[in-house]
Amino acid sequence: MTRLKLPLLCSALLALGLTGLGQSHAEDMEAIAPYKMLRSLQFVQDSVVLGDHSAAEMQRFMLATIDKRLRQADASVFDNTDNVDAALVYAMSGGNPATLEYLVARDVNGNFDNRVSEALRKYLGGKGVLIAKSLADMVPEYKDTKIAPYLALVAGNVTIVNDPVGALKFYDWARLTAPGTIVEEAALRRSLAVAVEAGMVERAAGYANRYARRFLHSPYASQFADIFVQLVVEHYDALNAQDVHATLGYMDSDRQREVYLRIARSAAIKGKNDLAHLAAERAKVLSGSAEGADALAALYGGLADIPTSDVVSAVEAISDIPDAMLSPSDRALRSAAEAIAREVLRKPQPASSAQVGSPNVEVPNDLAVVPDTPADVSTDPVATAPATTTVEVKSEPSNTDPEFRTFVDAGRSKLDEIDSLLEKESAVK
Repeated sequence: MTRLKLPLLCSALLALGLTGLGQSHAEDMEAIAPYKMLRSLQFVQDSVVLGDHSAAEMQRFMLATIDKRLRQADASVFDNTDNVDAALVYAMSGGNPATLEYLVARDVNGNFDNRVSEALRKYLGGKGVLIAKSLADMVPEYKDTKIAPYLALVAGNVTIVNDPVGALKFYDWARLTAPGTIVEEAALRRSLAVAVEAGMVERAAGYANRYARRFLHSPYASQFADIFVQLVVEHYDALNAQDVHATLGYMDSDRQREVYLRIARSAAIKGKNDLAHLAAERAKVLSGSAEGADALAALYGGLADIPTSDVVSAVEAISDIPDAMLSPSDRALRSAAEAIAREVLRKPQPASSAQVGSPNVEVPNDLAVVPDTPADVSTDPVATAPATTTVEVKSEPSNTDPEFRTFVDAGRSKLDEIDSLLEKESAVK
């Protein structure tokens, strides 16, 4: 079915009777049941995660309109359980938490389940951990109701703090009972994050594939891309390469190139040079005529060459990249690589302690390698060359990001190891 454009979307919503909501006739508002208005909100939110970003403004309008309707509704309106469910779903869909408290306070007929309303009150107030167990017990009880997918999603969110793997049960329940909706999108995205952190590689690959197939155009897809890059870089050896290609296959060339560049950057920083080379080459192939794309691929591929015997060529290559082609963080990253190369290429001083009594000691080539370092890149989304070279090396910037500092510290750590080995050789001789 063709996705509705904004004018058609507005027409569809107005056809449901929302035109009167923008007018001054109170009777028009009172004629519309809250559960019918909620259906329109759900339609709009689902359209957003399926790619119709123009519906975002309509979503804000709908939330404000439903809020007003709920507050003005007569208490008898909630004798209908559909309207009670609508109020609860509204609260779990980005609505005003104070409105739910207002309705519960006026509920003299006992239409609202106090256990659910109290659990949601604490969850929306930032105290969800306190009701994790009670909410988990309520999910099966409400499994055949309209609030079931939302309640399962909330249960997963409060369970994830103390039992991330256990939260997957609730996320799976939420997405399977609300396919194609904003609930499934959120559940899949969070399930992927949990699986990656827990090292559940096969399961994470499955979640990633489903997300790319169904919600690639969601406004939250950038978060998915961050987690997918983490999955590939941290678990590439355990991943099936075909699974990675299958997931990326749902993306257009521009999106694939962007993901490959991010993989190359992260892999280069973490010292996973083979992966960095592979991702950089894939990005070059997909770059086409995109301005600056080849420059980034060359930078990240060059970073992977710094710890090799071809370090001079690698530094020359990345130094030739125009500054205008790089972001400030990438320029800082290049400076870090050049600083490490400067130290790797620096000849030992004749008077150093490592040379005393052993003037002919040379550094083996295989020691001049930056090790694989588990750089902790936090996320909720990255030495003067010898006289015989002509490499221009820039000084380190004083204000650097964590990735820059990780890269420099890794190189210096390795150089300390080299000095220690030289000292031991000198002592033996």
